[in-house]
Amino acid sequence: MARVTAVSSNGTYSFSKPNRTSITLLAGLGVEGDVHAGETIKHQFRMTYEPDLPNLRQVHLIHEELFDELAAKGFTVAAGRLGENVSTRGIDLLGLPTGTLLRLGEEAVVEVTGLRNPCSKINDFQKGLLQEVFELDATTGEFVFKSGIMGVVRHGGDVRPGDAIGVELPIGPHHPLERV
Repeated sequence: MARVTAVSSNGTYSFSKPNRTSITLLAGLGVEGDVHAGETIKHQFRMTYEPDLPNLRQVHLIHEELFDELAAKGFTVAAGRLGENVSTRGIDLLGLPTGTLLRLGEEAVVEVTGLRNPCSKINDFQKGLLQEVFELDATTGEFVFKSGIMGVVRHGGDVRPGDAIGVELPIGPHHPLERV
């Protein structure tokens, strides 16, 4: 069963976000009180050259299965440490198509917009971690980004650890996730 395992937010810019007992998602904005909430881009680097573009990164979700994979390689990563708002288990986040609706808890709905583009700050968190959260697919020659997905809030609500995650795939052709 797909479920939320942790929720995190931070009102100031920092790489990691502290875990919370709950977060409130606000339609069209993101996580209440989080530094990345807003209608336009709030990513520190991108705000300098694209400040008026829509914020497609209101909510960052990451699968805890990645933490297991990283632990097997000697890294210690826990919920919130990579800057995500929602940690999950039991759902293939990276395999979802663009436009998928994720129902988190009783009310909240997040529309998947794309893959998280990992940045070099991940190596500041733990040396060598960046090369582990993306890799080159030997078959296709394409990079595979493994550090979670991004989304926008379509319907607000509270989200807590233990909440179920429902998945509603988009109607029509499915488009693979790209970096946002």
